[in-house]
Amino acid sequence: MANHASAEKRARQSAKRRLHNKYYARTTRNAIKALRNTTEKEAATALLPKVSSMLDKLAKINVIHKNKAANLKSGIAAYVNKLA
Repeated sequence: MANHASAEKRARQSAKRRLHNKYYARTTRNAIKALRNTTEKEAATALLPKVSSMLDKLAKINVIHKNKAANLKSGIAAYVNKLA
């Protein structure tokens, strides 16, 4: 365990940040799944900007890599465009 006050504080901050990141990453993954399970074009088109924004925000704060965000965004955009 940490022996210095600064190391103990860093451990507390890391644990708090980890929970924060985990919540937003899980919320985004659930939104992506909801979008991919949608079969209506109108509903998927309405969800697409929200999910893209969530991915951009996760990439901006380095919860996920920017290339992963771009890859997921292109995948969901292709899925929405493919819907009839």
